Amino acid sequence: MRISMSRPLALALIAALALPIAGCARNRGKNDVPYVARDVGTLYSAAKKRLDQGRYKEAAALFDEVERQHPYSIWARRAQLMSSFSNYLSKDYTSSIQSSQRFLSVHPGNRDAPYAYYLIALGYYEQISDVTRDQKITQQALDSLGELTRRYPNTRYASDARLKIDLVRDHLAGKEMEIGRFYESRGQWLGATLRFRKVVDEYQTTTHTPEALMRLTETYLALGVPDEAKKAAAVLGANYPGSDWYERAYKLIGDHPAVAMTPIAKGEQIIPLGLPGAKPTLPGSNAVAPKDEKAPASSNSSPSGN
Repeated sequence: MRISMSRPLALALIAALALPIAGCARNRGKNDVPYVARDVGTLYSAAKKRLDQGRYKEAAALFDEVERQHPYSIWARRAQLMSSFSNYLSKDYTSSIQSSQRFLSVHPGNRDAPYAYYLIALGYYEQISDVTRDQKITQQALDSLGELTRRYPNTRYASDARLKIDLVRDHLAGKEMEIGRFYESRGQWLGATLRFRKVVDEYQTTTHTPEALMRLTETYLALGVPDEAKKAAAVLGANYPGSDWYERAYKLIGDHPAVAMTPIAKGEQIIPLGLPGAKPTLPGSNAVAPKDEKAPASSNSSPSGN
């Protein structure tokens, strides 16, 4: 399963550069017989024609032929990116990535380098699988998107990359949560705790953080470290006071009166668990209920495995 929310925007961006590059070719001839020596204009035009017809694999092969037959021509440089673009459209993401990487290795300072980095990032991004599978490609997508934003922060490609980074980080956090829930369901409390802590420490801006804090409350209680459970619940209450996850954590703490939570003083700094030097958040005066108050009624008062 891919993350595809931004695909229309991605296609618009890659096409925006591809069209001017392709339009530079001279419209001469249409001989596309493999391994036949042809002048660069004819060969490039034949490749562009296949691209316009939606015959993306043929187009990619012909753009590669431009580079092979005329390696020192200005068309060879353009053909490398057009080959990458054609392979991307044909969903041959590995070949697309390789073409762009080859372009950058030879022309690192070219004005089209941001576009090449963008195609590499998209190639990895489109291969992201669901959280039940290995996430190596997902990490590669995150690394590539991050490199693009660092090198070319003011480009239109970087703007789209930042949106995708948020989605990729949420996806990686979801994988950690899935593993943590699995460990928890088997009573492997330490393994589960490490996974949930990783979400809080490394992916605290994602949508999975509230659940991770509630799960930490569960696993810390199971491990017999109620003080840590109380801290996790306090952070949850300070940052997500109206969430169902906080109601569940509140009930868990209430079911263990020996570790009932104490009020957090107004203005007291709450720092996310395991994140030294992190910028703290300031809870409101009623962010965490005193131990003698009752938690709001809820039909979902116990933790679920979902």
